[in-house]
Amino acid sequence: ICKTGETQPGIATMTLGRDGATVVIKGVAARLCKNCGEEYVGESVTARRLKTASEAVRAGVQVDVRTYAAA
Repeated sequence: ICKTGETQPGIATMTLGRDGATVVIKGVAARLCKNCGEEYVGESVTARRLKTASEAVRAGVQVDVRTYAAA
């Protein structure tokens, strides 16, 4: 994290790994640093995506790629 850039609204891809499973979620609303490209995802969005990943692990999924759908 560069600590010198400003953030702007953008779209990110989240990759979550747990217990041998990998969940990729594309099109996640985020704030992007204009200087270094670091992605900042809001707390409520992160909580929902972690729930999605946990459900995939429980279902025995090894790799899952999804497009983000806002609730």
